[in-house]
Amino acid sequence: MSSPVYIGDEVEAAGYRLAGLEVRVPGKDELLPQIHSACEQAPLVLIGAATARYIPTAELDRLLALVTPPVVIVPDVRHRAGLPDLATRLRAQLGVLE
Repeated sequence: MSSPVYIGDEVEAAGYRLAGLEVRVPGKDELLPQIHSACEQAPLVLIGAATARYIPTAELDRLLALVTPPVVIVPDVRHRAGLPDLATRLRAQLGVLE
């Protein structure tokens, strides 16, 4: 069985590599193909919050809705990017945004 995949920047990738994950550090033009490839191969896909900013919103929503494999946005340890506001996104999708 393949291992989970982390997709993000070089610094954070080093920590995930030490934890035993496969890591990918794609450029902006390689990002979506690398994510789609990881989704086909890995049991879990983690995407750094700073890297997730470069994914179009519609595509990010589609990825986060996947059941297999789960795709998760992980916090940026250097606090350069925040996590998506999940509560607001869910309310907007359900049509109950205040």
